[in-house]
Amino acid sequence: MSAVAQRQVGEATAAPATAKRGAAARRADGGTLIAAFGFVVLLALWEGAVRILHLPRYILPAPEAVWHALVSGLVVNPTSPLGYYLPLWGTLRNAAIGFVIGSAIGLVLGSAMAESRFIEKLLMPYAFALQSLPKVAIAPLVVIWFGFGSGSKIAIAALLALFPVMINSFTGIRSTEPERLDLMKALSASRLETYRIVKLPSAAPYIFAGLDMAVVYALLGTIVAEFLGAQQGMGVVITQAEAVTDVAGVFAALIILGAAGIALHALVHRTEKRTLHWVHRKR
Repeated sequence: MSAVAQRQVGEATAAPATAKRGAAARRADGGTLIAAFGFVVLLALWEGAVRILHLPRYILPAPEAVWHALVSGLVVNPTSPLGYYLPLWGTLRNAAIGFVIGSAIGLVLGSAMAESRFIEKLLMPYAFALQSLPKVAIAPLVVIWFGFGSGSKIAIAALLALFPVMINSFTGIRSTEPERLDLMKALSASRLETYRIVKLPSAAPYIFAGLDMAVVYALLGTIVAEFLGAQQGMGVVITQAEAVTDVAGVFAALIILGAAGIALHALVHRTEKRTLHWVHRKR
């Protein structure tokens, strides 16, 4: 094949990939514009409700008051040198540890139940029973068992992160195409090899969907535990602000937690795109 022909083939092959990247970039830009537009509309409705209805600050503070509370907690100053940084770091650290522990246990249990009908029948009823219990009701027990330190926060975060990863990994492994399993049997592959080479990659999109939910649940579980008793954390910040009727401070803390949740979701999604590159290439 001549150099000209090779260049033409390369250009023809690269064109669809370039077009896909351009379309993906346009979709991302469109999503950003929609999110920004929604944020502006929300602020306008918020400001209009406060001004038209003359709502007092202890019911719904104005966006400007929330902004001042947010800035005062994020800007380092002599009266509050750490602001929201130290509480947020403690909350995110405990949530991250609980997320890793709960996700790992969920993946192991989900894989075991998918591989064995006996284990499925043994554990699945208890898993659903545990998930049906209100976490606010069992959180005080966890605090009593693990204390008021980081242990109870990590335990509740792991408990909330466990179920979505377990169910999604179980569903993903059971959804493996029979043709692939038959091929591994024809190649005399062991059970572990079949799980590692076929079942786990096939279940990976399901697992990441569970991780996407689990990372938010872990953050939520940490906050719930901090409400019940902690020395530091964003839950303590919210409780202290509520005690002095600092509603603007409560809103500021909630905004920080919402931003943290968005950042964690984006981190999991980015990791998924890098790990499951063959799935996103098809889209």
